[in-house]
Amino acid sequence: MELSLFLCGDVMLGRGIDQILRHPSHSQLYEAYADTALAYVHLAEEAHGRIPRHVDPAYVWGDALEVLRVREPDARIINLETAVTTSNTPWPKGINYRMHPANIRCLTVAQIDCCVLANNHVLDWGLVGLRETLATLRRTGIQTAGAGQQAAEAATPAVVPLVQGGRVLTYGFASTTSGIPREWAATDSQAGVNLLPDLSAQTAASLAEMARVARKPGDVLVASLHWGGNCGYDVPHAQRAFAHALIDGGFSIVHGHSSHHAKGIELYRGRLILYGCGDFINDYEGISGYEEFRSDLALMYLPRLDEADLRLVSLEVIPMQMRCFRLNRPSNRDAAWLFQVLARESAKLGTVLVRSANGSFCVESDSATFRRHSVN
Repeated sequence: MELSLFLCGDVMLGRGIDQILRHPSHSQLYEAYADTALAYVHLAEEAHGRIPRHVDPAYVWGDALEVLRVREPDARIINLETAVTTSNTPWPKGINYRMHPANIRCLTVAQIDCCVLANNHVLDWGLVGLRETLATLRRTGIQTAGAGQQAAEAATPAVVPLVQGGRVLTYGFASTTSGIPREWAATDSQAGVNLLPDLSAQTAASLAEMARVARKPGDVLVASLHWGGNCGYDVPHAQRAFAHALIDGGFSIVHGHSSHHAKGIELYRGRLILYGCGDFINDYEGISGYEEFRSDLALMYLPRLDEADLRLVSLEVIPMQMRCFRLNRPSNRDAAWLFQVLARESAKLGTVLVRSANGSFCVESDSATFRRHSVN
């Protein structure tokens, strides 16, 4: 028997995206570049044509919804990189993302099970905004990880029961390397994010012990980490050592995000490590700079695990592309470019990717590379 997951990187439903939904927030921004969120809608339209307004909640997911319908993953986990709030008090950081709570169906339409909130935008509208985000998500039945009313809650995993038995426990962790202010850390008396003190072996061991106590037979442990900068393919030694230590400590998957583009994939002891999943949904169309990283190209990660030992059986990676604030299947040329980059970076980590006839990227359990990395 096998179980399947859907993982992706940053889902940013605020700012320009929020403006085209049925219940847009007040458009005022506090950025040096723009004072209205509509500026980002106009930039995208200049790049790729008119974008409809007051769209159905399913609009932004586009072709990804059909993939999810066909694959039917047992659990769907995203990094939600926006506050869901009506707060009008921005954190003084220059860039502030928010989606109006009335647009929450933009998440439920994709049947998202867990939103990881340990990132550098969830407190963009202050503690009030964070509290409303938590309340809105939980009211709709979406589990959260990585943020809470105090430290204990922020460190508590999201629990997604599996139909076949067992659970997916997702822990959300944040690193200051992704630009998160230290004052955002949850404490015993203040709401905030689950901010790691460092990426040391000692920290990894303490996280593994915490997860070991919570784990029950059949549980899948996912470590979801917001770490590193926006651009660049290098995987720092500290990140790789930390990810390995988490796997050694009992986690089944390391789900890394923060980079605006996909980074290399590693298989370690038969477990999956995604160092950077890249952006998935955002309003960055038409913004100049760093074009060589192609942040318009997105990936859906669909790992399948063996229920008995929770090792990776296969990984399917499906490319998408943001156009007019909607996920679309990319052209063959764009998909080929993305495959070449991902295969190149994954090869540096000892992982071989193949491109299947349907255009997806795959790592299969019968590959020589997979078998080599599955040995304890």
